[in-house]
Amino acid sequence: MSAPTPITYLFDPLCGWCYGASVLLDQLVGRSDFEIALAPTGLFAGDGARTMDDGFSGYAWANDQRISRMSGQPFSEVYRRNVLGDRTRLFDSGPATMALTAVALTAPRREFEVLKAVQIVRYVEGRDITSVSVLSDVLRAANLTEAAERLTGPDAALVAAYRARVEGARSEMRQFGANGVPALIVGESGDRRLVPASALFGSLEGLVERLRSPEL
Repeated sequence: MSAPTPITYLFDPLCGWCYGASVLLDQLVGRSDFEIALAPTGLFAGDGARTMDDGFSGYAWANDQRISRMSGQPFSEVYRRNVLGDRTRLFDSGPATMALTAVALTAPRREFEVLKAVQIVRYVEGRDITSVSVLSDVLRAANLTEAAERLTGPDAALVAAYRARVEGARSEMRQFGANGVPALIVGESGDRRLVPASALFGSLEGLVERLRSPEL
């Protein structure tokens, strides 16, 4: 039996398109012929964070409706009201990326599961995933107590791992010419190549064919 094909998944936990892509990613993660490594890019963290104003809120909601039509993923009215309507917090993926990094350090096999849970908390339940207390609740509900404790009081190792993951993912984006997320880098050594976001919004069969065929 051949070894699984490695895939790097470039994403941001505040990216609506990444939430849409999770439908196919979830099916891909369950396969034995691929091995997926999560690579958070920090696209909306640090300098990428911004205020949520009326213009950005309207732009995000219009995109969300398009994503929903393409993927079938729900974006609730409570999300629209409580998250997109909140003018008191930054649109900042730093806390959620830190939470995922805490999971990567303590229970790495569960990171994608937690990413999905965080996305549901935001887009369906309408809760604020820029809040450490909300993220800590998500981790505790998943019985990831150690990750929750590290998130609420980040140690030097967690902060260093967060920075290394984001810097590594951004370096991959530059190397492979990825203009945004989500995106996949498939292969190993000198045979790695970029598979763009469009492949994540079709059928699983089409995605698998794209991953296996360099010509596509």
